[in-house]
Formats: sequence, structure tokens, C-alpha cells
Amino acid sequence: MANFAKPSAPRFSVDVYQNEFLPEGGRDVHAIVTVTSTGGATATRTSAQGAAVVIMVDCSGSMEYPPEKMRGAREATAAAIDTLRDGTAFAVIAGTHVAKEVYPGQGLLATADATTRAQAKEALRGLSCGGGTAIGTWLRLADGLLRRSTASIRHGILLTDGRNEHEEPAVLRATLDACAGRFTCDARGVGTDWEVKEVTGIAGALLGTADIVADPARLSADFTHMMENVMGKEVADVSLRLWTPVGVEIQYVKQVSPAVHDLTDRRTEAGPRAGDYPTGSWGDESREYHVCVRVPGAAVGQEMLAARATLLMPGAPGEAPAVLAQGLVRAVWTNDLAASTAINAQVAHYTGQAELAQAIQQGLEARKLGDVGGATAKLGRAVQLASSSGNADTAKLLAKVVDVVDAAAGTVRLKAKVADADEMTLETRSTQTVRVKKA
Repeated sequence: MANFAKPSAPRFSVDVYQNEFLPEGGRDVHAIVTVTSTGGATATRTSAQGAAVVIMVDCSGSMEYPPEKMRGAREATAAAIDTLRDGTAFAVIAGTHVAKEVYPGQGLLATADATTRAQAKEALRGLSCGGGTAIGTWLRLADGLLRRSTASIRHGILLTDGRNEHEEPAVLRATLDACAGRFTCDARGVGTDWEVKEVTGIAGALLGTADIVADPARLSADFTHMMENVMGKEVADVSLRLWTPVGVEIQYVKQVSPAVHDLTDRRTEAGPRAGDYPTGSWGDESREYHVCVRVPGAAVGQEMLAARATLLMPGAPGEAPAVLAQGLVRAVWTNDLAASTAINAQVAHYTGQAELAQAIQQGLEARKLGDVGGATAKLGRAVQLASSSGNADTAKLLAKVVDVVDAAAGTVRLKAKVADADEMTLETRSTQTVRVKKA
């Protein structure tokens, strides 16, 4: 492990957990790369001059039914505005089949202080429901507003209660591709009439979080928590660069904690045999990434550097990126069977967490299709994995969809009747993981 951050900046560290031993001819190397950031402005609560936030509120016709949804959205947005620290640039957008600026208007961002917070909350009183849903238009307006800011932390919060029915899926996909890397975005679905894959897809593409708020009365607490998290961000646009020697191929790169996100296809080339994977903005936190590389086969006794993982922060215009921390992934060939067949505890844990997420998603899809046998098998496997890994939150969500006969064996029965909110909560939170248990 190496740490290169300046003392005045947040301190980043990289730790690599792996079993570097391979049998003769073995080729696949797995490693968990743990990235930790500590000691930045999040600890000292300095001002947020470097942050800009746009809140996108669904105002389509369906938000009026029941009226608690629109009332909850207004109250939640007001709570988020109250959470802004002085100096934060911000704006509010009303989203329907078009996007409209609610505050401050005229293509501008306001600067948070007592006066602008009060004005923004007053402007929320004018929100009304009507029209359809075209989320891409909301994101494009947010992107345009955020691009006017010089803030390094650029973030969106998006709330919707329905499906993106007034826009072609390809348009939303193209919008997400265009916005990726320009700002991050948390997405929330309120009620139970929205599409889980749309909301999680937005958050995944823009490196944010996704969740369900089935009860509109809980929106204010959720929005406050989200905004507190944004206010804690200190460093933006951090990337994980993987360099590999000649002959080594990267099989995949996945964030596996605190949630599973596949970053493999998000790679941008960064010179000979090097590629950058986006990680977004950081405060005081820790995340873990599963890296799998395929090395050339070698004889017993040989060893090699399989990959070098470097955490980078963009430099000033014309300057090279700053190296924040670095870690090494190794490969050593041995004829010691015990050494070469041992599975590192961190690798085993997060491989199981990724399988857990996949089993839940596949099980719920089979259930929707009426495939009782397939759904029972997949959700039973999910129960087994949640139990063995200590993922109590996911185990509780699974118990609302299946009757658990034997958690250790993965024996379950599908419930005859499941509330939409329970099924959607399980699907939305399926990628959330628990940290590996330390010995």
C-alpha cells in the first residue's frame, strides 16, 4: 500500500487483498482493492464553495394521486434545501414531459444562504402536477445548469413516481451516456408505479445511489440524508487506473461495496496497457472493487506483477492527474496445493455478494414470468447467500417475498401474495452489500 495525498487534502489509501498463489499454468488472478478516504473537509465541516446541486422533482400528473406524493415531494425538497451549506450552488427543476426551472430560473444557479433558501422554498409552493414523464429532458437541463458552475462536486437528486413513458428508451440512454462523468446523481422512486430498472439504471450510469421510498411521508428524511451525503463530498472525478504488463488481460472490474456496480465497460484508455475506471466523488468513506485479470500461464517458481492499481485525481488544466494512492496485484506460481487452492476471505465474500444480487434479480424476474421452479431456486440461493454472509438487511427483505424453511440450505417457498412495495424494495436494494467480516 502507498499513500501520496498531501497532508492538507483528504488522505486516500489502497489495500489489496488476494491469494497471489496459482497452480502451474493457472491464469486467473482475483483481488479486492479497498479504497479509503479519511481526514478531508468532511471532518472539519468547512464551507461547500466547491459544490453544485440540482434537485429534479417529478411533477407529472400521477404525482397528484394520492396527493400525499406531491406534498411529500415539496416537503422533501424543502428539507434538502435546508441541508445545503452556505456557498453551495443549487437549482430546482420541475420534471414532466418537459423540464422547467423552478428556482432560481433564467438558466442560473443560486448560491445557498438564508435568503436564497427561503426564496427557493417559497418557489416550491408553485409546484403543480400535470403532463407526462420524460426523464431525459430533466437530466439534460440539470446538465446544462451544472456545466455553468465551476464547482468540482456536481450532483443531481432525481425523484420520480412513474415510468419514463414519454421518451424513447434510446433517448434516455443517450442522455445518460452524455451526462456520465459530468455529474453524479442519486435517484429515488416514490410509491410503487415506477420502473426499478429505470431508476437503478440512472443511478448506475451516473455513479449515484438508487432506492425506493414507498411511503411519501419518508421522503423528507431520505432527501435530508442524501443531501448530507453530498455536502460531505470533498474530491470529485476520482478514477481507478489499472496498468497491466504485456500479455495480461483484464476480465472485469466491479465495485462490490457498498453496492455492486460493474465498471468493466466504463473504461477509458489512459496510455499503453492502462485504463481508467470512474469512481465518482468521495468524502470520508471506504469502497471496495473486485478486479479479475488473466495472466499468461507460467511454471512453478515464477512470479510477476499482474496489475498496478492507482487512484487518481484530475490535475489543474495542463497538469497531469495527481496520484492519491497505489496498490499492487501479484501472481506467484506454486506446486503447494493448499496455497494455490485457498480462496482469500475478501474475494470469497464479495464474489458471494455479487452472486446474491444476481440471484435476487433473476429470481424476481422468473417470478414475474410465472416460472415458479426457477424463482424458487434462485431466491432460495439468495436466502442461503444472505444467511452465510451475514447480510441481515437483505435476508429480511427476502423473507417478505418467500417463506424460509431452511436458510442454511436455501430451502424456501414462494409466498402466494407479495406487496408491490416489498418486491420493488428487494429488487431496488438487491445490489447493496455488507462489508466482509474481519477476523
